[in-house]
Amino acid sequence: MNGDAIRIREAGDSGVLLECDPVIDVSINARVIAIADAMRARRIAGVRDVVSTFRSVAVYFDPLLVSIDAVTDALRSAANAPAAPAAGGRVVEVPVSYGGEAGPDMSELATRTGLTDIEIARRHAETTYRVFMLGFLPGFAYMASVDERIAAPRRVSPRVRVPAGSVAIAGRQTGIYPLDSPGGWQIIGRTSLRVFDPMRTEPCLFAPGDSVRFVDAGHNAGHLKVASTNTSAPGFSRTGNPTVTVIAPGLFTTVQDEGRWGHQASGISPAGALDLISHRLANAVVGNSRAAATLEITLQGPELRFDRDAVIAVAGADLGPTIDGASLRQTAATRCRAGSVLRFGDRRTGTRAYLALSGGIDVAPVLGSRSTHAMTGVGGVAGRQLRAGDTLESGEPAASARSPVIAVEPRLRAVRLRAIAGPQDDFFAPAAFAILQQTQFHVSAQSNRMGYRLTGGQPIPRNTDREMISDATFPGGLQIPPSGEPILLMADRQTTGGYPQIATVITADLPAAAQLAPGDSVQFELCSRADAISALVAQEARLLASI
Repeated sequence: MNGDAIRIREAGDSGVLLECDPVIDVSINARVIAIADAMRARRIAGVRDVVSTFRSVAVYFDPLLVSIDAVTDALRSAANAPAAPAAGGRVVEVPVSYGGEAGPDMSELATRTGLTDIEIARRHAETTYRVFMLGFLPGFAYMASVDERIAAPRRVSPRVRVPAGSVAIAGRQTGIYPLDSPGGWQIIGRTSLRVFDPMRTEPCLFAPGDSVRFVDAGHNAGHLKVASTNTSAPGFSRTGNPTVTVIAPGLFTTVQDEGRWGHQASGISPAGALDLISHRLANAVVGNSRAAATLEITLQGPELRFDRDAVIAVAGADLGPTIDGASLRQTAATRCRAGSVLRFGDRRTGTRAYLALSGGIDVAPVLGSRSTHAMTGVGGVAGRQLRAGDTLESGEPAASARSPVIAVEPRLRAVRLRAIAGPQDDFFAPAAFAILQQTQFHVSAQSNRMGYRLTGGQPIPRNTDREMISDATFPGGLQIPPSGEPILLMADRQTTGGYPQIATVITADLPAAAQLAPGDSVQFELCSRADAISALVAQEARLLASI
């Protein structure tokens, strides 16, 4: 592959996307897997993640530690290196119970194709499939190519719940749902194999480049229960010496740190604090490192009892915190005696507050992070939001508590976010970018840590002369679905998606985006990479000066 056969696109100020020809092809897929492997082998300081897809390589990096030019130079070097002999992936056999209760869409597929259930199962099982990429959910492998006689479109209405282990078809692709989740593929069977287990040395059963063979195992395989992947620490202190007891959990309170980077190639979202600035500030005030886990508190705060003396700080949104009825000063160290109760009142500014305990929230790390990804049940407190009765403990304090020397800017309910065009800006005409910048959007009620659905104004048009092949997603990416209403992707986003990203919000503005709530308004302004880096450097300088 020569340099003319690739294109490298910016994905905000902290990501780049190397693209090959827009086709699903074994040789192109093998090449992007090789490029991704070469990039990982370089171990470039500041590179957080490298992900291969059907026909691209996404690189995620910290722009304060490595420049985009260094990343793109390394990508071009890897792409232009003499092609090494393709390494053969593993061959994985998967027992499947086809049809019946395990395959609820088999009858409809039989009617559509004119084939019997037995013939559909035979055709599905006699093909050896290639794993092109992982995404959508942890361990979800996109495999191809299905026999064209049994290829099937996605369901018109996706199911709210697809059982873990379901074997399904969409077009000429097939895959296995690793977790109970929503899904729109046609389900033809089920396997008892656990596709994703975060506690295994290799969490995912498949990797890009593997070959998969499905084996008809009769009716037994589909009726064996797939064990839960929720294997993180229970919602109680590990030593029996808790620091905090949850009396009431609040609306959505989770354990978060700086995120679970390095696993997006397996479909595992980074998660982590949405407002990293407030997370870092709260940690700094109590003497923690920036990597310590905090509680992310959304809109309505919890009620927490301290079972032993503790030093705490709250930063970010002002949700009216009090200790035993007395107002708690934001971004200041507060000493709480055993028996004290922390409560929150009405939302004054912002959406997400961060509670730091001296020593950090000590829950068991999963894949190198304590962050909660509630959709997949990974990390944090049993992979979920807090519940009444949960107990938490803190680690050993690392340094003395201190107070910031400057006030934190208030979080407003109307925000203007800067963004860099791309990475799929070629799917849009100039008019689309004008609409993006001229429209005042509103955050809809269908918004969460995965992403914000934005409404209001004129829909953003996109080119319809071609379909986008599923590709990597980026933090701050603005996806444009067929409705034309943008989706702003956040930390818990699916790692791949089929909607083009017209632009990507810059790193410096993601904390402000994190403080938006349903009903708040947001506008977008396109800027240059130089502007984005200048804003990030200035933000970091202000933060370091304050702590």
